[in-house]
Amino acid sequence: MANSAQARKRARQAEEARQHNASQRSAFRTAVKKVLKAIEAGDKTVAQTVYQESVSVIDRLADKEIFHKNKAARHKSRLSSAIKALAA
Repeated sequence: MANSAQARKRARQAEEARQHNASQRSAFRTAVKKVLKAIEAGDKTVAQTVYQESVSVIDRLADKEIFHKNKAARHKSRLSSAIKALAA
């Protein structure tokens, strides 16, 4: 347990940051799931609009370094490919 005032403050700040980052990661997962659900429904136009909304969430979290930029790019690429495959 933290003994000094400085250590107690750092522990408090770390816990606040952990909770904030957890909610941000949850938002990322929710955004991806929304796109996947739209893709499963088979409606390409709806999937594209949901994808555009999700891209802004994904990019914002990558900029904040909640996720690595390559992870964000990988998810965007795979979701985009899945939407493009709906036309076929």
